[in-house]
Amino acid sequence: MKKEYVRLKHVEGSMIELDRLHHVGFGEIVEIKSLDTGKKQVGQVTKIDGDSCVLQVFGDNLGASTRNRSVTFLGKPFEIPVSKEILGRVFNGIGEPIDEGGPIYSNKFLNVNGRPMNPVSRQYPRNFIQTGISSIDALMTLIRGQKLPIFSGSGLPHNELAAQIVRQAKITGDAGEDSFAIVFAAIGVKHDEADYFQNAFKNSGVSEKVVMYINYADDPIMERLIVPKCALTAAEYLAYEEKKHVLVIMTDITSYAEALREVSSSREEVPSRKGYPGHLYSDLAMLYERAGMIQGIDGSVTLIPILTMPNDDITHPIADLTGYITEGQIVLSRDLAGQGLYPPIQVLPSLSRLMKDGIGEGYTRKDHDSLSSQLFASYSRVQEVRALAQIIGADDLSPEDQMVLKFGQAFEDKFINQGSESNRDIETTLDLGWELLRLLPETSLDRISPELKEEFLGKKDE
Repeated sequence: MKKEYVRLKHVEGSMIELDRLHHVGFGEIVEIKSLDTGKKQVGQVTKIDGDSCVLQVFGDNLGASTRNRSVTFLGKPFEIPVSKEILGRVFNGIGEPIDEGGPIYSNKFLNVNGRPMNPVSRQYPRNFIQTGISSIDALMTLIRGQKLPIFSGSGLPHNELAAQIVRQAKITGDAGEDSFAIVFAAIGVKHDEADYFQNAFKNSGVSEKVVMYINYADDPIMERLIVPKCALTAAEYLAYEEKKHVLVIMTDITSYAEALREVSSSREEVPSRKGYPGHLYSDLAMLYERAGMIQGIDGSVTLIPILTMPNDDITHPIADLTGYITEGQIVLSRDLAGQGLYPPIQVLPSLSRLMKDGIGEGYTRKDHDSLSSQLFASYSRVQEVRALAQIIGADDLSPEDQMVLKFGQAFEDKFINQGSESNRDIETTLDLGWELLRLLPETSLDRISPELKEEFLGKKDE
């Protein structure tokens, strides 16, 4: 039931406080109307204390006073309309169309806060998603239903990497390409960045299977807290009701956390680490844990959140808490980017915790697990030899160490570095890995069985 209040208790910035309320719910949506101009805005209940509540206005609240605004409680949470028609469309941070396609007409509205998923009904992720990027597909494989974040830094090409994954991602196995969809959420991006993403998807011909939710940097701060929820709600609809396999990419989660800190400060909540609210962990978990698969349903939601680490600090609260919740991480390297390599993925601190159950015979190829393990071990040895070379000089290294250095340079130049337009299938990626291992002495290939050496290297153990 709608309830309208015309006497406000207090107005401060984008916050409105009311008292003497009846049956108001946390998270309830309100309509705020200017009694002077008739202009309407949307707000949300963010705090309840007895018969008082605090509202957060979505937008500019300049000129508001306790006497020139009316507030109508709509008796429902924030909802967005959903249907198959959302594919190929572009929406703003609160789910309103901003392209030329007109409104979404649907009888189905879903709560953006999502529906609880019974942990018992979750299905363990196993199927492989091919991104076409060798370092990801071979060494930190993305599995359908996984949440695998990208840890980046200011100025690194995470936007280009996100766009490339959208262009190239494809599922393998029984599901066809028609059952694959992508939901892209841009949080607090500049207008030129948003244009870059839209043009990249349009020029590559994938726009029809992409749903975009864009919150610009000059949009209301509260929208940044809603846009990832809108994106995940759309993904859940496509996955669990339209039976699609949905890949959700969000950039930048740091903007979401900064908005959360700003709103928390305006509510005068007690801050925690680096000024972020103590509920940052639970807020991030509510987003990340919406990814997954449900038993008996063909669809899935796979999540790649991108976050820029302030000062490249991987121990920063946003990256730290994200690492606790998600199943691995892909870390971008400023050093590799400085050498002109793309994508500048730092292999050693990157991992996919679900990778072992989604690769191998029947999923990718039977040699994938052993090859990946050997490439990790060999590249780790490269770092040790490079450190030694800085002390004694490269010319004084043993012949075996010289081969290790040669492998390391080739691994970075040919395997990690592949360009933003290069799309390698998993067979090409694995074959390239074996080609690089041939640069090493056979005695150092201790992670590979004699049978695989004979089949893929053409060598037998003596």
